[in-house]
Amino acid sequence: MDITEKDKTVLHEESSTTAVVVDNSKDVVSGKDDDDDQKNPNGEKNNKNDQDPPQDNEINVSSTKQPSDLDSKPDDAPSSEINDDEKPDHEMNPEQPSPRHPPDLNKVSEDIDQYISSLLNSKEGDDKATLPDVPIFVEQFMVLFEDKIEEYDSSDNPVKWTRLTEEDSFSFLQAVNRVSSLSKALARFSSVYKYACSINHIESVLQRAMSYLEEEFKSLLEDYKIHDSSNSSKTKHSDPSNANEEPTRDPNSEPTPMDENDNILSDMIRLSKVMIAGGYEIECCHVYFVARRNALDESLHKVGFEKHSIDDVHKMSWEVLEREIESWTRIFKQFTTAHFIDERKLSDTVFSDHPKISENLFGTLSHGVVIQLLNFAQAVVLTKRAAEKLFKFIDVYEVVRDVTTIEDMFPEEMAARIKNEASMIRCRLGEAMILIFAELEHSIKADSVKSQVPGGAVHPLTKYTMNYLEYACEYKNTLEQVFKEHQKIERADSSTGSEYQHNESSSKQLSPFTAQITKVLDLLDSNIEGKAKLYKDPALSSIFMMNNGRYMLKKIKGNELNGLIGDTWYRKKSSDIRQYHKGYQRETWGKLLHCLHPEGLTVNGKVMKPALKERFKSFNAMFDEIHKTQSNWVVGDEQLQSELRVSISNMVIPAYRSFLGRYSQTFTPGRQTEKYVKFQGEDIETYIDELFDGTATPMGRKKP
Repeated sequence: MDITEKDKTVLHEESSTTAVVVDNSKDVVSGKDDDDDQKNPNGEKNNKNDQDPPQDNEINVSSTKQPSDLDSKPDDAPSSEINDDEKPDHEMNPEQPSPRHPPDLNKVSEDIDQYISSLLNSKEGDDKATLPDVPIFVEQFMVLFEDKIEEYDSSDNPVKWTRLTEEDSFSFLQAVNRVSSLSKALARFSSVYKYACSINHIESVLQRAMSYLEEEFKSLLEDYKIHDSSNSSKTKHSDPSNANEEPTRDPNSEPTPMDENDNILSDMIRLSKVMIAGGYEIECCHVYFVARRNALDESLHKVGFEKHSIDDVHKMSWEVLEREIESWTRIFKQFTTAHFIDERKLSDTVFSDHPKISENLFGTLSHGVVIQLLNFAQAVVLTKRAAEKLFKFIDVYEVVRDVTTIEDMFPEEMAARIKNEASMIRCRLGEAMILIFAELEHSIKADSVKSQVPGGAVHPLTKYTMNYLEYACEYKNTLEQVFKEHQKIERADSSTGSEYQHNESSSKQLSPFTAQITKVLDLLDSNIEGKAKLYKDPALSSIFMMNNGRYMLKKIKGNELNGLIGDTWYRKKSSDIRQYHKGYQRETWGKLLHCLHPEGLTVNGKVMKPALKERFKSFNAMFDEIHKTQSNWVVGDEQLQSELRVSISNMVIPAYRSFLGRYSQTFTPGRQTEKYVKFQGEDIETYIDELFDGTATPMGRKKP
């Protein structure tokens, strides 16, 4: 049907009547009030088309329909002419003042709530012609709210959220909720032509409001200082259940930093709820994620964590890498026991009404940190293996193993990914530790240095190996776990498999780690026995074996090693040392005691003086040589040194005194006695006590 010029005029006037009028002098929107319901001269209420047309000093801010849409206007749009008789009295009489007043946001908000309720009660399938038009107070509300947004979000002088009064911030969020609710209610009728323009305007206002809230949410997150759960004086978070209530702050009290932090947290809770309710969940979560990721990165930097590539780690000297591992271990434990707990508490509080969002945000944030930390562990695993690296590898292994203690904090899928990553690194660390023990075995076998240790002292290989094993046993539980997990690898090793089986069967099914320790001890024992053969003096060889054997027993006794290897090995080693002791006595002091034997000194009951002189001369010379030589020998263990001296004294002194008492009278008192009887019993005792000091001591004068 063709539209006449008159019809177009009427439509244009109708479109104009829905315009929102703004007072330029006060920048206030004019709108519908109670006078809109005044009756016309015919006694009927004026409808929304009976409104004043724009005056010269007023501008048309918005219209439900644009002139360009007239040609495509649907048939259901109303069309009527406005007669002068239907105009309100104040328009008929220009001198009568207008009863209209600037609209109040609170009053308009009440109208908005009622309108939203009416929309929700409408059905999407209702006849388009029967659907109510968008009331003018909707446009009034939008303009008023836009002014408020412009006031807060001005590019010249924006207002920070924390500087708003409680009343203003609460009112603003209520307005955002109304716009959001209105948008959702009208969205059901998006296909209705007469709602399209209003829907677009509402969406635009909502987007601008959310943009402001997004920036303020970001600012609050940056200002918030997370409470350290390791601090005993930490502050409790605000109760999330009260987040919808207006917070009460004492205006007369000076806020403390802790109070300000709690207020910031309360504001974050309110803003997140409004943004999510308004359909801006993605934007809200993105802002939160970026802010907290930056905060976690800053925390990592503050505690000394630096990102290192695999190449960086490989180029580090062991001394530098040791320090890095110590720092990494401390940081990992700190984050898993404190930072992650605090981070989870924060996300649970800010998103208290949305536990799934909280869980996903925390999981993604923490997963990123865990992967950063695990990447360092992965780089450490790939470094060159060496025996001295074992204990730092164990430290890394234990930290990675204990990642499972925080799995409950993560979403199930993310926890599984972290667990798999940690398990892979832990497995590689375990393999590296087993191979390091294999390197220890190899180093013992390969130590074939032919030089003798001066004085028969403890060999450096014995000290190194025993100290290594003693330290390793401080990690007994961890190493037991590692060797059990990799028992098949140990058995399948081509170079050690048969020996492992022999150890396992001969040690009555010892645990894999215990069998490994016993194997290392046996290898050490065998190596030391070979080195003992380098000494030409059998007595010194026995001292060397006693020194090394006693050192091994001393290291084993009183610590975890003793519990591992058991009494059988310990008793066997003690028995070996006693045999070496007897061998030493026989080689050294047996020959000396032969000089004190009475056989061959008497003929027919008479002492043969020349033979006696030779006996004393032999004893003196032999004892001098023993003292000179063995005072240079080393017995570092005081108990072993004392045992040797006591056993020598018990063996020599009684025999010498008996011999001296029996034959000394044979010599003529005076020069002859002094010439052949060089030592008294007390002298022998003194010189024996000078043995094994490691320093040659010249013999002094005999006691008078």
